[in-house]
Amino acid sequence: MNAELPPGLYIVATPIGNLGDLSLRAGAVLAAADVIAVEDSRVTARLLQHLGIKRPMTPYHDHNAEAVRPGLVARMGSEAVALVSDAGTPLISDPGYKLVRDARAAGHLVATVPGPCAAVAALTLAGLPTDRFLFLGFLPPKAAAKASAIAEVAGVRATLILYESGPRLAATLSALADGLGDREAGVAREITKRFEECVTGTLSQLADRYAEAPPKGEIVVIVAPPGEVSPSGEGVDIDAALRDAMERLPVSKAAAEIAKRTGLDRRELYARATKLKTTDFPP
Repeated sequence: MNAELPPGLYIVATPIGNLGDLSLRAGAVLAAADVIAVEDSRVTARLLQHLGIKRPMTPYHDHNAEAVRPGLVARMGSEAVALVSDAGTPLISDPGYKLVRDARAAGHLVATVPGPCAAVAALTLAGLPTDRFLFLGFLPPKAAAKASAIAEVAGVRATLILYESGPRLAATLSALADGLGDREAGVAREITKRFEECVTGTLSQLADRYAEAPPKGEIVVIVAPPGEVSPSGEGVDIDAALRDAMERLPVSKAAAEIAKRTGLDRRELYARATKLKTTDFPP
């Protein structure tokens, strides 16, 4: 056991690009840990080399987590185990939460060493509302599943944050525009690196921009919440809103979405939507 660091689990955030973003505390914990659980040893080895330290590493990732977790939890009884991801804060879009859960259940110390997180960093760059936000991770790759996932959050009155890859970015932006309406959005990439950028515009504008030139690097998409409306629905064309929603949702879900947006009664909106559907799309 390392006498300078009590046994237990230490969740350590690492840089998402600029190595200068590693905190002094994070460096000290990594230097003192008995073992570091890593996503990719090659990536973490470069970080440790930058710090000028050598510590034992053991793989912990999606493909081996179930098999490796019990052994790691057992080691926490007498050793300091540091958990890192390839970049950013562990547990954000990775399986680390199960290790934390099991460590707590075993009665071990669990400590966090906070630091960089791509999702939060992108939120600060985009200039969109920050008082409420929802992190979606990666959307499903298949079109139907993606559309369904987007429909689930269409009525959420919060800024949306998600991760995406370059080759799939334009299609995802188009799907978001179809499912959410043409909201304001931002595409952040190369965060904290030399060519950091955050391009803003409407979802359709951004989809057009990246259709012919998919960007490289890790990408974060930030989408504005639904437009502000009064609780009574004043100033809102209810029929137009229902028609728009029914283009992408069943009648019941369309009514529920507009109810959330306007504060109007869902049952009345459902009856109105049903009548519109019969009128606009007769059998």
